[in-house]
Order: sequence, then C-alpha cells, then structure tokens
Amino acid sequence: MAKSRTFSAGLAAIALFFAAGLSYLFLSADPASRAEAQTTQLVSATSGSQDRGGVVTSRVRVVDGDTLEDMASDITYRLVNIDTPETGSRARCTAERNLGDRATAAARALISQARRIELNATGRIDRYGRTIAFVVIDGQDMGETLMAEGLARPWRGRREPWCDANGNLIP
Repeated sequence: MAKSRTFSAGLAAIALFFAAGLSYLFLSADPASRAEAQTTQLVSATSGSQDRGGVVTSRVRVVDGDTLEDMASDITYRLVNIDTPETGSRARCTAERNLGDRATAAARALISQARRIELNATGRIDRYGRTIAFVVIDGQDMGETLMAEGLARPWRGRREPWCDANGNLIP
C-alpha cells in the first residue's frame, strides 16, 4: 500500500512538472508574435475575404456584449474600444447582470442582422488569449453602436466596477 501511494505521488509530481513546463513555454512566447500568428491564421482560415487590413466573415458567435468568436477560424475577439457589463455569475450585482444580458442580446441582434462583419485585429492579444479588434458591422463600429444605446462604456485599459455598494449601477 505504501509503495502504491509513493508511485501515485510520483506520477502526480511528473504530471504537474510537465504541465508547468508547457505553461511556461506558452506564456513565455512573445505576445506580438502570438497576435501575428492568430491574425495570419484568421486570414487564411476564414470563409470570408480580406478587406482593408481586416477580415470579412459571416460565421460569428456572440459570447457576450464585448466578445465574439469567429466560427470559421475558432478565434475569439475582444472589442478594443468598449467594456460591457458582466453576465451570469461574473456580475457583481443584479443591475450589472441585467444590463450585461441586454448588451449581449443587442450584440446578437446586430450580428444576426448584419450583411457584412469586419474583424479588424489590432495585433494585440489580451490575458485571456482573445485577439483585440475593432468590429465593424455594415460600416458601423459595433462598440460605438453599443455605447450609443447605453449598453457599454469606453474601455479605459482596465475593468471598472459597474455596481456601487448598494447594488446600483455606477453611471
């Protein structure tokens, strides 16, 4: 029995060491080169076409109000210019969750009704591995549209709280 526990502990240590090594290799790669590789992959893998430095696609899934996934290339995009409230368990108050759900619904409506969707990558990748991009729908910036509808605010480089101590939205 003691040998079995020692053997299991040894295997667990080896697996942990292996996972740490792979993580280091991935995280130590230059973010700019990862962004370039994803942009290049998107251009070659999409079923759409390249136009004015961006990618035109028709297969987009809305993750939430400021995150989209190009289904043709399996690349996830974070809108560069806006922040929308969190949804589900990530929301810090009911008001944030409700507004986040409305932002997601509006993004889905914009995408589903679009004749043309352009994904213009900036060449940056965020800490979650999402490609940072401007999203243009039928010639209109999606972020600007969501801000005009009161469903988003300008992105200022970091997440700001949406809720005050009483659970009300912060203007």
